[in-house]
Amino acid sequence: MNQMTLQEMTDKVRQFCEERDWDQYHNPKDLAIGLSTESNELLDIFRFKDEEQMQEIFSDEKKRTHVKEECADILFFLLRFAQMNDLDLGECLDEKIVKNAEKYPVESSKGRKEKYDEL
Repeated sequence: MNQMTLQEMTDKVRQFCEERDWDQYHNPKDLAIGLSTESNELLDIFRFKDEEQMQEIFSDEKKRTHVKEECADILFFLLRFAQMNDLDLGECLDEKIVKNAEKYPVESSKGRKEKYDEL
């Protein structure tokens, strides 16, 4: 398994984009649109599938590759969005986990799928 760090992935994406002179196109709106578009492409793979069909997607090498490519596209846009807007994704995650821990305390949310305002 490839264990690249977040910084290594960000640097790889930055280099790829800079070699192509794409900074000029990577404003927050367009990167957010790209992130949403790629996320929806992943969602479309699973749309209207039951549990058995979803498991089959991961058993079929061609379909599994499609899922992997969409995940890579999502990650690419997220890394690029953060890099272009000087966001530390590790810090963003840490801060959000703290907030979510307050909204979803273990004692009231463990094993439950309800939103925090329904607990």
